[in-house]
Amino acid sequence: MLFNPHTYDPTHLDAESRRLLLALIAFFEDRGKKTLIKNYIDRTWYDDFLAFSAKQGLFATFLTPAADASSTATAVSDPASSPAVPDKRWDTARNAALSEILGFYGLDYWYTWQVTVLGLGPVWQSANTHQRRRAAELLDDGHVMAFALSERGHGADIYATDMILTPTGDGGFTASGTKYYIGNGNVAGLVSVFGRRSDIEGPDGYVFFAADSRHENYHLIKNVVDKQMYVSTFELADYPVDAADVLHTGKAAFDAALNTVNVGKFNLCTAAIGICEHAMYEAVTHAHRRMLYGRPVTAFPHVRRELTDAYARLVAMKLFSDRAVDYFRSAGPEDRRYLLFNPMTKMKVTTEGEKVVDLMWDVIAAKGFEADTYFDKAAMDIRGLPKLEGTVHVNLALILKFMPQYLFNPDVFEPVPTRHDPADDEFLFRQGPARGLGAIRFHDWRIAYDARADLPNVARFREQADGFCDLLRQHAPTDEQQKDLDFLLSVGHLFALIVYGQLILEQAALAGIDDRLLDEIFAILVRDFSGFATELHGKAATTPEQAEWALTRIRRPVADTARDAAVWEQVLSLVGAYEMTP
Repeated sequence: MLFNPHTYDPTHLDAESRRLLLALIAFFEDRGKKTLIKNYIDRTWYDDFLAFSAKQGLFATFLTPAADASSTATAVSDPASSPAVPDKRWDTARNAALSEILGFYGLDYWYTWQVTVLGLGPVWQSANTHQRRRAAELLDDGHVMAFALSERGHGADIYATDMILTPTGDGGFTASGTKYYIGNGNVAGLVSVFGRRSDIEGPDGYVFFAADSRHENYHLIKNVVDKQMYVSTFELADYPVDAADVLHTGKAAFDAALNTVNVGKFNLCTAAIGICEHAMYEAVTHAHRRMLYGRPVTAFPHVRRELTDAYARLVAMKLFSDRAVDYFRSAGPEDRRYLLFNPMTKMKVTTEGEKVVDLMWDVIAAKGFEADTYFDKAAMDIRGLPKLEGTVHVNLALILKFMPQYLFNPDVFEPVPTRHDPADDEFLFRQGPARGLGAIRFHDWRIAYDARADLPNVARFREQADGFCDLLRQHAPTDEQQKDLDFLLSVGHLFALIVYGQLILEQAALAGIDDRLLDEIFAILVRDFSGFATELHGKAATTPEQAEWALTRIRRPVADTARDAAVWEQVLSLVGAYEMTP
């Protein structure tokens, strides 16, 4: 299940995608671990990685929609020394594969890719053919992009932007204001900037426009983080914005911002997976080879439990994320289920990544602080995904909007197949207005659970899920409780586990996952549900009836020593399976 650079061969993808991904792995492995670590510690800007990506046409191939590829040449700017770039399309399956590989070698490399994805979102959603052509040409020339939404005083609060566009009387504007926490803002060939007109109040005054970080009225201030990546703050001072620079206006600009997040921040899950995979190879190998009191560290029962738990949680992260890709790729105006699975990847998968790293860190202890390891970088960087990029409470609140329809009003859909076909996911750039989430319908979540009721812990978790439905029917949150986000977040965690389990089960069936491993995953979900039920019981806002319900839903997983032993053997198979080229 885990990505291993030494054995990875994505035969499920087309030849050019496969070539590029294998070339990317070779780039990192040929450069080696010492250079990777030194550049991280020295906070060296990754010119070599960007030069490699430009030469190979990596970003241009993966991030240019098929419709926009036809307007540009199919080679990068130096055809004599660079290969052609066929097969341009926006393909969520291969984007996820690339994102995981970049996370595996370091969050900084993933980050410059991630914010390029975000920067392109407003462009590919726009009807502005000039800027679409310009973006495609910039990608061909090896440029990265930026997404300038957040501001220091307002975060990503769209309603409060202080980037002001003043009309010039000739159809254009001058833009003035400061943006904060903008990745790639130091070098981006195209910066998608969100602002508002000075002469129009409310949503009708919103504007998304394209800027260039090389323009003289674009003033780079500094990198706001002490990292290899460049997370900029910059100021526009009377920056000229012509009509040809405008990407969206009014409510369409608001929708473009939210829809870009729907597309771009899905990558958070695969970054977390990649980070955890690399860290796990290091941790398991170190623990098994480390001798204490005459035996390997892995001989201690508590170590076995923690590493087994970490491994099962990581496999669950992969199963959920892989299945979510299929829903993204199969989305359309009548099937918007991906809008629930997206905040799940941003919140649930990334927080699980933190748990995975923490479990391993408990085992390897001081080793996890050593500068010459990947692990100490993973331990720092895994925190950024749920906290900086996929804020947990925001996404939990979003997930709750889907809960009534998901649990109580199922619809009928054709089964979504595995989507590795080389198709262009063009619907993601015509999602339409960012509203109506509470009306989105889902297929019956019970189908996936019923299909594996033979597994003891799936059946036990299903009891807990049914009990959660009883809670909402019989003791639903009161009007006051629905205003109490602290209370609702506990409810949201319980609901999220049910959604998480559904896609894990669906992907496990498609991928043929070992039943013992799957039951181990659900043993963890049973424990997690019991933990969140206990948390709900302790909330000051919880009613006596809700508190009583919470206690009745605490369950112990079904124990099975043979299952535990079988999964442990899978963990041990990681020992020495991968070590990065020195």
